Amino acid sequence: MLDVENLPADIRAFIFDCDGTLVNTLPVYADAWMQGFRTSGRDMMRDWYFGRAGHSEHALMDLFEAEQDVRLDRDAVIKVMREHFLQNVASVGEVQAITAVARHNHGRLPMAVASGGSRQIVTATLEATGLTPLFDTIVTINDVERPKPDPDLFLEAARRLGIAAADCLVFEDSPEGMEAANRAGMRCIDARPHRD
Repeated sequence: MLDVENLPADIRAFIFDCDGTLVNTLPVYADAWMQGFRTSGRDMMRDWYFGRAGHSEHALMDLFEAEQDVRLDRDAVIKVMREHFLQNVASVGEVQAITAVARHNHGRLPMAVASGGSRQIVTATLEATGLTPLFDTIVTINDVERPKPDPDLFLEAARRLGIAAADCLVFEDSPEGMEAANRAGMRCIDARPHRD
């Protein structure tokens, strides 16, 4: 568990990934993607998704198409996936070790969410968990050209906060997100749960 009292002292802003970092959306997303991919006539295994969580919607569909040798109706997949997710958003829970950091620093430091998810889902998730008021800005894939591992999401969050990239600390649970933070010139805390 992270020690909220002993984070780097020279940090001027925190930027949090959403899915898998602030909130445990992975089981809900897995079920939603299963429903979405079923529109192609092919089944997706939950473990397949868990091994690829952290990819943007279109990157995930690229992988599914390549591995299943299928052409997706992407609009239909996304529509079904998002509808299923939103119907089940109430079952999303917080990752308490990370939300404790956000609550502890609310009002002390500028804070942002920078998520590769859609604005629709990220907004609904943060509202459902009551986390929205903690953050000064929320950046989603709808706000940038390129998804993680490109640094665009984190750089846009820093720009909106008015803080230099080097002065921001990112909380991230995916390899793609950690690479994006590194490419943005930001320090990063690996927010994946660690087991002894």
